[in-house]
Amino acid sequence: MSNKQFDVVVIGGGPGGYVAAIRAAQLGFNTACIDEWKNEKGGPAPGGTCTNVGCIPSKALLQSSEHYEHAREHFAEHGISTGEVKMDVAKMLGRKDQVVKQNNDGILYLFKKNKVSFFHGRGSFVAASDGGYELKAGDESITAKHVIVATGSNARQLPGAPFDEEQILSNDGALRIPTVPKKLGVIGSGVIGLELGSVWRRLGSEVVVLEAMPSFLPTVDEAVAKEAAKLFKKQGLTIELGVKISEVKKDKKGVSVSYTDAKGAEQKLEVDRLIVSIGRTANTIGLNPEAVGLALDERGAIVVDHDCKTNLPNVWAVGDVVRGPMLAHKAEEEGVAVAERIAGQHGHVDFDIIPSVIYTHPEIAQVGKTEQQLKADGRAYKSGQFPFLANGRARALGDTSGFVKFLADATTDEILGVHIIGPFASELISEAVVAMAFKASAEDIARICHAHPSLSESTKEAALAVDKRTLNF
Repeated sequence: MSNKQFDVVVIGGGPGGYVAAIRAAQLGFNTACIDEWKNEKGGPAPGGTCTNVGCIPSKALLQSSEHYEHAREHFAEHGISTGEVKMDVAKMLGRKDQVVKQNNDGILYLFKKNKVSFFHGRGSFVAASDGGYELKAGDESITAKHVIVATGSNARQLPGAPFDEEQILSNDGALRIPTVPKKLGVIGSGVIGLELGSVWRRLGSEVVVLEAMPSFLPTVDEAVAKEAAKLFKKQGLTIELGVKISEVKKDKKGVSVSYTDAKGAEQKLEVDRLIVSIGRTANTIGLNPEAVGLALDERGAIVVDHDCKTNLPNVWAVGDVVRGPMLAHKAEEEGVAVAERIAGQHGHVDFDIIPSVIYTHPEIAQVGKTEQQLKADGRAYKSGQFPFLANGRARALGDTSGFVKFLADATTDEILGVHIIGPFASELISEAVVAMAFKASAEDIARICHAHPSLSESTKEAALAVDKRTLNF
């Protein structure tokens, strides 16, 4: 056992943690990061849920499954003849694993480049000491003046149906299904459920999504949610809303889900595998917060103020383990801000303009207020909408579903929210985020020259539509 002293120790190497460690090192602090994720050989795999069983592998599978669907259903219209198209699931999963490894290795390289000490193992509090904290870092004992907790979140289990990652799957197991299920059930129509349901539907599964909420995608703008529901149904996703799960059973044949539908009728769904995607809970397993008196809330999340300070001096927390949206980019911004605050700078995160994306097809992206939120707030607003059907680049891509929607203040024209469903929405939303960060008006976007032909012209046209003066629709 050794005892090493650091200015800053980050517990957790996910997006919030590894970025916080790098920024702290850039600012001149002697910094360490502790992370326990392992690869299949037992070696370090920093990057947290996002890199290992979340954002990165799911996007790899989405890309592979989209290529497969395009080859089967759309290549012919481009004059491309391929013969019979087959999917090698094992090879697809292997590519996904390689993408994950590249990201793991990239983080380890960044630690080395920025002189961040890395400890592979579980990080936990041992005790408070003079001027700092004693910590366990795997098999080693270290001390830190400042501690940043970035331990992420875990998939929430359905009561009475624990994950076995073979038949009842979290996001982890859903990324490792070895063969295409004939019938796949998904409980929860949130981001994870829709994305992973989309992957296996494209590969040939009959996918049924059961959602407890009475409305589809309630946190998304209503116009976008309505369009998404229509398009997903057309693609073959079956989505049942307002259901109440009563029992989940599994046997050698598969999984049986008993539930009450929105009309109160008893129903039973028989599937080969079941993905449970009903949210996530803050991860403080093994952190030993009681050793130092670190306060948690009733949900088990670490209590922090707006600046990510906990109830303890020089202990901070960021990302999924604290309040706010569980998004990798939100965690990154908090991690950078905390490192800068430790250095006496004014780290900044604007929680009102954090974009969110669902990587289905079409993609869904939004930032700011939805129309239903503005109505509930009683705020006077104007709206403008432009369909990709009228966009030349979208036509050339053969992907014209969806639209861009702008919401602006009725008096000042300040952009209050932008909502996109359509091709590359995840990329298009960035312009809206930048505009809102600088308090731009819809007129500002409408007056800026956008390249032609490009999908971004739909953003300009939606801004023009706020003033009822679109040029191409």
